[in-house]
Amino acid sequence: MQKIINEPAAFVDESLDAILSAHPDQLARSAQDPRAIIRSGTGRTGKVAIVTGGGSGHLPLFLGYVGHGLADAVAVGNVFASPSSEEILAATRASDMDAGTLYLFGNYGGDSMNFAMAAELAADEGIRIETIKAADDVASAPREEAHRRRGIAGIFFLYKIAGAAAEAGLPLEEVAEVTRRASLNLRSIGVALAPCTVPAAGRPTFTVNAGEMEIGMGIHGEPGVRRAPLESANDIADELVAHISADMDLAPADSVDVLVNGLGATPLEELYILYGRTAKSLSARGVKIRRAWVGEYATSLEMAGASLSILRTDSEIARLLDAPAQSPFLAIP
Repeated sequence: MQKIINEPAAFVDESLDAILSAHPDQLARSAQDPRAIIRSGTGRTGKVAIVTGGGSGHLPLFLGYVGHGLADAVAVGNVFASPSSEEILAATRASDMDAGTLYLFGNYGGDSMNFAMAAELAADEGIRIETIKAADDVASAPREEAHRRRGIAGIFFLYKIAGAAAEAGLPLEEVAEVTRRASLNLRSIGVALAPCTVPAAGRPTFTVNAGEMEIGMGIHGEPGVRRAPLESANDIADELVAHISADMDLAPADSVDVLVNGLGATPLEELYILYGRTAKSLSARGVKIRRAWVGEYATSLEMAGASLSILRTDSEIARLLDAPAQSPFLAIP
């Protein structure tokens, strides 16, 4: 196992300690739980709180989206594992600003169960909760069973929209409504070229042979929809766009934001090559790209590969996407 770590069991807590040490002006620990991380020094009341959480190993997801115009708190789980309901509740209490809380997280079994438990406990304490689960991965279930789909990199758009809406002072119901509307117009799909290794396991989570790729593989190594010999960037982009376009019924004159996301070990140049073909493929369909986002937004340790997310936008969603945001991992002026 070739990793810059100390003891595998200490990986998550050491990384948290280091991130907090590097960014004390932006992040702080909740006094109730060391795995509950909040924005530093907000001191604001009357604003809807955005609380997220999930397993470690995906930076900048989830911790990286705690900041101004984004989420207010995160509960951090072990690598690829859900945070506990106690950690989620601690994050909820620490970020409560007396205007209700939106839970925003990926659609995975452990996360769904623990956030639901935390929501019940928070409600008992008088904190109003709305819940939205990102379920943008078109490869993980057919359209008629979209409620089973996994959440992957497209959740970035939802953090940006929910965070901007909350920062603007919208009430909980309106923050949830615009975020939910965006989630219904969001689709993603990925391609994996090589596995990652969870430190505690010490071995790859799955196998992709040299010269192969897997379309639709999940960020934890969940099976995709097709394994085949590695194809060109143009062919990969065309296939990813085709999956998304068919699923969300993209039409000429649609306005979209496009996210090309690296999974941890893919050079930025390759991501831009993938974006370039994606832009041509969408243009050929008459679809207008409003804004491009290219980089690492939701990784899977050192997995090689990429994902494509497409969000259909309108004037309100576009305004929220372009609103200022600041975290240790993201800056939008």
